[in-house]
Amino acid sequence: MIRRPFFVRRLARDQRGTAFMEFALAAPLFLLLALGGIDYCWQLYGQQVLQGAVNKAARSSTLEGYVNDPSSLDAQVRAKVKTVFSNAQVNFSRKSYESFSEVGKPEPFTDKNSNNRYDSGECFEDMNGNGNWDADRGTSGNGSADDVVVYVATMKYNRILPVWRMLGQPQEKTLVSTTVLRNQPYTTNTATSKVICT
Repeated sequence: MIRRPFFVRRLARDQRGTAFMEFALAAPLFLLLALGGIDYCWQLYGQQVLQGAVNKAARSSTLEGYVNDPSSLDAQVRAKVKTVFSNAQVNFSRKSYESFSEVGKPEPFTDKNSNNRYDSGECFEDMNGNGNWDADRGTSGNGSADDVVVYVATMKYNRILPVWRMLGQPQEKTLVSTTVLRNQPYTTNTATSKVICT
């Protein structure tokens, strides 16, 4: 039997430096998780800031005073978001409908060949007044009195930490906030629709 030299036996029993090695192995994973958690919390905070600003603006937009000036409400939302996310790009869209049940629904049409989709030449009810059949019957804009409005704000910003880039994810993040409200009955509804057969 071959005897190991004394220094090899002593080295095998030596426990000094194990804490350093354990830290060196665990620290990168711990830091990655901690930084990812911080960045994810920042994203959740951004979503709440955006949603709160959108809800406040949407409530204001249902009143008659903002009917002809929805861009001022957009500016308020943008300013609120930029107090926290100064480099964020914030964009808006609005679609109005006559009732909540019509949100996101296609314009009605006569399905002559029973294929469950609109084909050129079939009659349809032009509910948004653009002269074309649309898969979403909503009208762009804030609508008129008593209309239902879907208000969407989209915010793009760069993440504060490079953790996601290290994981192969994009550094830019997009957040979307949506709210649906009904305009106040401040005047007569101006909804018009007509049947078109082409």
